[in-house]
Amino acid sequence: MSKLDIGVIVGIYAEDMQRVVDLGLRSCQVCSWNVEEWTDERFDALLKAAAERQIDITTFWSGYPGPEVWNFTEGPATIGLVPPKYRAQRVEALKKAAEFAAKFELPSITTHLGFLPEDPNDANYEPVVGAIREVARRCDELGVEFWFETGQETPVTLLRTIERVGTDNCGINLDPANLILYGKANPVDALDVFGHYVRGVHAKDGLYPTNGTELGR
Repeated sequence: MSKLDIGVIVGIYAEDMQRVVDLGLRSCQVCSWNVEEWTDERFDALLKAAAERQIDITTFWSGYPGPEVWNFTEGPATIGLVPPKYRAQRVEALKKAAEFAAKFELPSITTHLGFLPEDPNDANYEPVVGAIREVARRCDELGVEFWFETGQETPVTLLRTIERVGTDNCGINLDPANLILYGKANPVDALDVFGHYVRGVHAKDGLYPTNGTELGR
């Protein structure tokens, strides 16, 4: 992994670039879950404000339509590309995110894939891999990388999935707290599993879960 600049995650509004400067930083990730916000005008204003302030935007953290519930009981049915009910529309949303990233010369998009099945023989596993591959290939056509934020899956499951997708443009945004909050791994040890895929990091901490329903604090 190459050297990473310290940055902050902000929205996709032009005024968010001033927040980066106010923190004394020159690097950021931009994030939006509202697909309706993804317009040429908004990204044009965002990139103009970033250029004026000499800010490097490293990824577009792309949400998607439909519900997302951040716990162990409803999360598997609502987060990422795993739930069949929302998969198709989310694939299209992430393709759209990739198109905006390419048009405005952002290097990557990032998202949560969801509770990837631990068992590679699970009937839902290959369809999920296929959906990820579809987005990754579209990203590749556009010269954009596709990064996966850690959280709902164990490190070896995420590694296996990247290997199964089989494109050269997949990477990981390591959120160490998420690995702890979901009870999935020690984030330092996780680097032994997938460290060479890490492209970005969210620097925060958390505590392991203390019950079987809610994430850790």
